[in-house]
Amino acid sequence: MQTDPACRLCLDGRAQPFYQGRRSYYRCSKCCLIQVATDDFLPRQAEKAEYDLHQNNPTDAGYRKFLSRLFDPLHQRLGGRGRGLDFGSGPGPTLPLMFAEAGYEMAIYDVFYSDDPSCFLSRYDFITATEVVEHLHQPGETLGKLWNCLRPGGILGVMTKMALDREAFSRWHYKNDPTHVCFFSRNTFEWLADFLGAECEFVGDDVVMLRKCRRRNASQSHSAEAATES
Repeated sequence: MQTDPACRLCLDGRAQPFYQGRRSYYRCSKCCLIQVATDDFLPRQAEKAEYDLHQNNPTDAGYRKFLSRLFDPLHQRLGGRGRGLDFGSGPGPTLPLMFAEAGYEMAIYDVFYSDDPSCFLSRYDFITATEVVEHLHQPGETLGKLWNCLRPGGILGVMTKMALDREAFSRWHYKNDPTHVCFFSRNTFEWLADFLGAECEFVGDDVVMLRKCRRRNASQSHSAEAATES
């Protein structure tokens, strides 16, 4: 294992050895993010080859049901109004289609399949990230960028499997996907919400809603801006 690498989420805490398997995993002492050593990242083309194997078909009822774990509660909170961004839309964008069918205006972004950074120049009422955050090489930078794209009162809806303790982690199949390089727990999302000055709501076992407060104090604003500039 490497020795205490810097945390790629909070950019401040030290990530200490947590679990050793086929890859080396570290957990941050501050925000509790579990991250894979950078030496274990797949090369870019190998990573894309893994995503090319995904069969995300917008007509697949089972896939739509899976995405409804985020779609349904977010749709209820939005009330059928707003403009959204689906971040990490993948090779077969389906969640943005579900929102469009419900009357929302949607944009999409995916670093491999729809790499148009102009979408980050707009502001959104909601942003979705389903089964995405576990793939982020620089989660602090990326989540900060998304947060700055939200309008006051907007919601960042995230769906990801959440890490538990070391014993559960050792048996967890989710950690074995070679494209999964960081793992969030409830504690991590609670830290993130506190850092951003967001309202945090957990829905079921793998969905979290982070709502951007309409008013924030100056110190919180400065901290968030500093994180996105780091």
